[in-house]
Amino acid sequence: MPEEIPPREIADPAALRALAHPLRQRILRALAENGPATSTALGALLGENTGATSYHLRQLAEHGFIEEAPELAKGKERWWRSPAKDLRYRMDREQSPEVRELLEGLFAQHLAEDIEMFQRFEAERAGLGEWADIMPFSRGAIYATPAEIEEFFEDYLTLLKRFQATHQQDRPGTRRVLTRFLAFPAPGATSAE
Repeated sequence: MPEEIPPREIADPAALRALAHPLRQRILRALAENGPATSTALGALLGENTGATSYHLRQLAEHGFIEEAPELAKGKERWWRSPAKDLRYRMDREQSPEVRELLEGLFAQHLAEDIEMFQRFEAERAGLGEWADIMPFSRGAIYATPAEIEEFFEDYLTLLKRFQATHQQDRPGTRRVLTRFLAFPAPGATSAE
């Protein structure tokens, strides 16, 4: 079983700015979906020039979100990969307005991307064969303290990491399946005293 990656909480404004850039989000997604690539390959894939992708790759690497893959290089070309990581973002009342604004922007990007990906799934669903029926869905509510929600979330992440570690890609019959977890206090509800 692969080594467990320790969680990394992202609260540094410079790191959040690096992540919040829309093209950098697209680069991260492309590396996660397609594996290692050069700035030239990413530029062609994303419809961007190589200079732009090269710059943004270096910014992501500077903050440890991607890394070079020197074993793939031929001559002067640089290959980049997205290493396994456990990034955490936490909204906190004590954070600076700048960090809160960056996190809100990043969350908004992620939600918009998730909605767009779901709409693409729905548009392609008819041609997916048996995969068209694979969409577990649950809506629920629980009563919990903040500490219990943290525990619930950690249990979810443990399950997710176990599947990531034991269900590797490129096995026959598999495909990438997007998983999401979202929990938030019900609007207008008050805490029991």
